[in-house]
Amino acid sequence: MISRFFYLICSLQVILLFSSCSSTKKEVEKGLHSAQLKEYDVPLFDDSRTRSVPITIYDNNRSDQGKKIVIFNHGYGFNKGGDYKVYSKLCKFLAKSNYFVISIQHELPNDDLLSMEGDLYKTRMPNWQKGESNINFVINECRKKYPYLNWKDITLVGHSNGGDMAMLFAKNHRDLIKNVVSLDHRRFPIPRVAKPRILSLRGCDYPADSGVIPTPEEYTIYGIKIVYLKYMRHTDMDDKGTQEQSDEINKQIINFLNERLK
Repeated sequence: MISRFFYLICSLQVILLFSSCSSTKKEVEKGLHSAQLKEYDVPLFDDSRTRSVPITIYDNNRSDQGKKIVIFNHGYGFNKGGDYKVYSKLCKFLAKSNYFVISIQHELPNDDLLSMEGDLYKTRMPNWQKGESNINFVINECRKKYPYLNWKDITLVGHSNGGDMAMLFAKNHRDLIKNVVSLDHRRFPIPRVAKPRILSLRGCDYPADSGVIPTPEEYTIYGIKIVYLKYMRHTDMDDKGTQEQSDEINKQIINFLNERLK
């Protein structure tokens, strides 16, 4: 009788111990998850152009020493503002993958609207050049604010019009960046170069303008990677896309960035 009572007491203690450990594990995991990512706004101002350049930072809580950088450039938003925040699924994924992510708001309410007529390569060039100046300004300012990051390893990512800006920057500032990724940009020709490394993810519903996409011979020579996403529309590439579509974009980009590490 005493032996049976002692056995019951020991069993109860074991159950309580496992319950306590399980509860503690869940609390620790919850704490790690909540501390996994930081997202905050930084209001920059370019005195030389008398222009506000808002940015949002996405970062995990690991050491930032030597962390690589991603600069994200949003698609055209008709100057309504806030478009630098509508790619949060991709930006958060890259931050969790140990990149320091900077998302730039390129459009301001008083800017000229993006041209929809004429030779778009010519009529949109002022808009792209403004974006090029924004990117250059953000790099210079953030290099001062976050000097411990790896400023020799910058990746530009851009959707649509933001991808056009990224390709212009890649053409004119090859020495400043390591990689360029476009999400279905359609107007600015992809530079035919081996450095920086270039990836372009193509949607299924709109063709790019003539000369934008390299020929198979060209992207073989220069190592440019073109990926056609069969079930991905142009407008599916921001936060409006399904989780499956976001996962596909995330996978393509992180695999491309990891290729050089092999």
